[in-house]
Amino acid sequence: MHRLLTVILACLGMVGALAIDTYLPSIPTIGREFEVSAIAVQQTLSLFLFAFAFMMLFYGTLSDSFGRRPVLLTALTVYTLASMGAAYSPSFGWLLACRVLQGLAAGAGSVIGAAVVQDRFSGAQAQKMMAHIMMVFGVAPAVAPVIGGYLHVTFGWRATFWFLCAFGLTMILLCLKSLPESLPCEKRQPFHPGVIARNYLKVLSKPRFVFLALTLGVAFGGVALYIGSAAHFVMDILHKPETAFAWMFIPLIGGMVGGSAVAGKRAAHMSPVRMIGIGFAIMIVGSMAGVGYNALFVAEVPWAVLPLGVYTFGLAMAMPAIQQQALSLFPDNRGLAASMQSFIQMMSFALVSGLVAPLLFDSALKLAAGLAACVGLSFVCWRVSMHTKE
Repeated sequence: MHRLLTVILACLGMVGALAIDTYLPSIPTIGREFEVSAIAVQQTLSLFLFAFAFMMLFYGTLSDSFGRRPVLLTALTVYTLASMGAAYSPSFGWLLACRVLQGLAAGAGSVIGAAVVQDRFSGAQAQKMMAHIMMVFGVAPAVAPVIGGYLHVTFGWRATFWFLCAFGLTMILLCLKSLPESLPCEKRQPFHPGVIARNYLKVLSKPRFVFLALTLGVAFGGVALYIGSAAHFVMDILHKPETAFAWMFIPLIGGMVGGSAVAGKRAAHMSPVRMIGIGFAIMIVGSMAGVGYNALFVAEVPWAVLPLGVYTFGLAMAMPAIQQQALSLFPDNRGLAASMQSFIQMMSFALVSGLVAPLLFDSALKLAAGLAACVGLSFVCWRVSMHTKE
């Protein structure tokens, strides 16, 4: 039963990841078809991410009040229709609008999934469950751009959005059949704007929670830097075709899956602080290796991408323990806390991929230095959180 729940919750998290990564190989072609600049096409990712982050603020609260299933199923329906609309796009403006709508709907799965874990598990068991979910979820970003590349080459860029539509429909059917409600009516929070506003202020008034959320957001920003630069990194810097995005995403996500597996096995035998510390040590080694290599050599596979796998291995080791520490601060508002944590994480992702990546994606060394800056800032946030009152 736990295995089925892990797969379902991981697939719900994949909804957003697939929408981010599957169409990346098509970015240059979309620009040519609609006769817009590379920066304009980049906004199909940036606006999606801003909408994704914004709506994450509300999914946890809505599910705390109305239940996990109704909110989740409504969001999945909107996501599926938006994906269909993107596939039909007659103009670039239409595509942008559908991407925003997609983004507004895509965040429900990861937020509500985290809340479902907290509903059913606690302590080391919850941390282990999150690690297992991350391990299964990690498959999506690895295979998405590969699938997208082959769909693009074989059927054209619109086929990627038909694929997202089919995935959304599959998740609706799977949730209807196999995901029961995890929040009983007697534990739901009243849906009053004043109460909700006070709850958000309560979350933001805990400096420890804010710094833990920033720790995750900034560290994940290193991944966002490369995802936002994926088309330029793979095709312009590494000189690979649309079907070769696996060169970047398999190390990137392979490290995430490996780190999640280790975190899941060691959750009951290692303190969260030690797990996080080891994770940061590995992230620092990976980022420094990237800077050193790109400073001395011209970027080429596999050496230019191996440091990414090391970095994400460390990130995946630290991430479940950080999430568990942050969400455990609010046992009565887990959905809202998951929303706020996800909002901070995805807003960091959106800002880095939309604003920072275009400044760095012309150079492998600049990207490596940006990754190192992310892990350095994240480490500072974590150390501050350890000396901050709850």
